[in-house]
Amino acid sequence: MCLAIPGKVEEISTDGLIRMGRVNFGGVVKNVCLDYVPDVEVGDYTIVHVGFALSKIDEETAQQTLKDFREMGVLDEELGIEEEAFARAAIAPPSACPDGSCTSEPASQQVTKSVVGS
Repeated sequence: MCLAIPGKVEEISTDGLIRMGRVNFGGVVKNVCLDYVPDVEVGDYTIVHVGFALSKIDEETAQQTLKDFREMGVLDEELGIEEEAFARAAIAPPSACPDGSCTSEPASQQVTKSVVGS
């Protein structure tokens, strides 16, 4: 499931041309792109989906939504997905081709085989 989750903006910075913020989702703090909500300021609440703040909301609505998500058991699931992926990546051996498209053969041999048909 992919939910849009409310969070409180704790810090705002500019990463080059992109406006970024540290947003607190009931104790879990994540970096979020704030470019779509230029009116959001530190202390405001925003709805965030896949790392992008989509709209500004009031604190009461944000707190009630967080409470409802916790009661439904989906908040930890949603916020844990990124951490779990990073944890798996940290212990996995590095790969030049994470999609599995590479082989152990040099690229020159791969091209030759595909052209010759071997």
